[in-house]
Amino acid sequence: MYEIILFDLDGTLTDSGPGITNSVAYALKKYGIETADQSVLFKFIGPPLKESFEKYYGFSEEEAVKAIGYYREYYSDKGIFENAVYEGIEDLLKEIQESKKTAVVATSKPEAYAKKILEHFGIAKYFAYIAGANMDGTRTKKEEVIAHVLERCGLSDRSRVLMVGDREHDVLGAKKMGIDSLGVLFGYGDYEELKHAKATYIAETVKDIYPIIFQP
Repeated sequence: MYEIILFDLDGTLTDSGPGITNSVAYALKKYGIETADQSVLFKFIGPPLKESFEKYYGFSEEEAVKAIGYYREYYSDKGIFENAVYEGIEDLLKEIQESKKTAVVATSKPEAYAKKILEHFGIAKYFAYIAGANMDGTRTKKEEVIAHVLERCGLSDRSRVLMVGDREHDVLGAKKMGIDSLGVLFGYGDYEELKHAKATYIAETVKDIYPIIFQP
């Protein structure tokens, strides 16, 4: 049924929580904001950073852009590899490749970082294309990334495309682009978030993804 599988990166392919929250905490500290419990920063995993700094800390657009610069000071040096591939993901990607389906990355993370992470962990080889945001802050919304993938890869039959991600942004972005979505619960979203966003499917574990992708 699905021939093209789009994957979010953070919270879907990799557990990137430590690197992202450490980077956000570093940026907030520049503004005199201390974070005693970094789990409160999990909400930064998935959505565009600018949007999150504005939404959760009331930053102006100018402050948010500056905060992203501070974030990258830490992230590009240390945070990028404070990360790990979820157990079972590489086996899933191998199965997709062997079944002649096509896997693509569609992330709101800067594309340059996404490629570096996937190559570092040895799983870039499973993807036909890796798409992400631009470093200048454009193409950060998930629907923009998906639109770029659909155009870049010449995907006209959207009924054959599935978006896999852990946050409502993945589901809502897919919906706006007219494709089905699969929300996963092993990342940083939860069941209520994904259900409210109206994910086509919800999978609790990596193993639960198989029957959805490989259904006849």
